[in-house]
Amino acid sequence: VQLVESGGGLVQPGGSLTLSCATSGFTFSSYAMRWYRQAPGKERELVAHMSSAGGSTAYADSVKGRFTISRDNAKNTVYLQMNSLKPEETAVYYCKAWGLLASWGQGTQVTVSS
Repeated sequence: VQLVESGGGLVQPGGSLTLSCATSGFTFSSYAMRWYRQAPGKERELVAHMSSAGGSTAYADSVKGRFTISRDNAKNTVYLQMNSLKPEETAVYYCKAWGLLASWGQGTQVTVSS
């Protein structure tokens, strides 16, 4: 099982980024997918969730209306569109297949700073 996050970087407050998570080694279309983030000195937190077929989503209250999770089952990839980013959202962002026993990927660093 591999989960490879990408798309992070440095962005100014109020800016946007789209993260990608390319997966392999499991039946992607059978699993709900989640995005998490971990800020320095803080615990990892759930940001967004999408069902296996993409018909259901859920978001942390702090990101509702600004973040959008999506997936392409043909490409075995899940995305996270992030708008109106805030400095406190600086963190390493990770994807995870919900219910799949697998190690975390390396994550992708998102830094929100002017």
